[in-house]
Amino acid sequence: MPSKGKRARDDRRESEARMIIDMCVTPPHPRVLLGLLQPMPHLEGYHRLYGASAEMRRFAESFTVEDFISMMDEAGIDLAVLHGEDQETTFNKRIPNELVAEVVESHPDRFLGFAGVDPHKGKAAVRELRSAVRERGFAGAMISPWEHLLFSDDEKYFPLYEACVELDVPIWIHASVNFSRQIPMEYGHPLRLDRVAVRFPELKIIAGHAGWPWVLEMVAVAWRHPNVYLDISGIRQKYMGMPDTGWEPLMHYGNTVIQDKVLFATAWPLLPLDQAVRDVMGLPLKDEVKRKWMGENAARLLGIRLPGKEGDA
Repeated sequence: MPSKGKRARDDRRESEARMIIDMCVTPPHPRVLLGLLQPMPHLEGYHRLYGASAEMRRFAESFTVEDFISMMDEAGIDLAVLHGEDQETTFNKRIPNELVAEVVESHPDRFLGFAGVDPHKGKAAVRELRSAVRERGFAGAMISPWEHLLFSDDEKYFPLYEACVELDVPIWIHASVNFSRQIPMEYGHPLRLDRVAVRFPELKIIAGHAGWPWVLEMVAVAWRHPNVYLDISGIRQKYMGMPDTGWEPLMHYGNTVIQDKVLFATAWPLLPLDQAVRDVMGLPLKDEVKRKWMGENAARLLGIRLPGKEGDA
């Protein structure tokens, strides 16, 4: 007999979205989650916003991967992309790719991995990326320029961008405000991604957190470049449908000319999975656009065949 969660996913798939893919998830591993409750000094702003939340504390100590799978089922999420991180040179901070691979390999039908890479490590970072993709089956890369103390168009990133093009995988790049009071927020300005996309037109870029508060500029970059996408993680999505929040350009153009460029994501545990799904499904978007945002765009980017599409077995 199908589980309650599987029935929920099947019912939702028929009525709303064919597939839901969460493009930005912290690996649901106790080692990682406990670290979120004891943040480094440069992350104290995040701790104030998210760290004391019930969501964080509920899952930090006894949470298991199976618990997270159950949460995915209840929310109707089919696939989650788990992010490694490597800011070791600047802040001695890592979510090791080996740990990500361990979680992915425990449920390969529900998880994909994005490799965290540190541009300050030079050729070693490129080797790490190639190994993660070719040997461990990772589906992309992840960088966080504000924690590398670099702009995304810095030449130190270029070998990693070239490797992503060579490997034909996307790279997730933080492109939004950061809440550290020690690090300027301008590191996340999406206009820097425009320079990257001009220099590397074949590079598949995912702009993390959709460029807020520079949403209009983010929309322009995504509209202008065929290989630039944006994810809507980290800030509660219900606000995107509210006036005077700065999200108006995304709601207008994301429902029209860049409807194929927006990717559902949560940055869990910053946002609860079920809440995020409900929030996006409640936005004033066309039904076909909701399906694209929730999973179709991500599936196309990642090369995943959607159930029910013509030609599927």
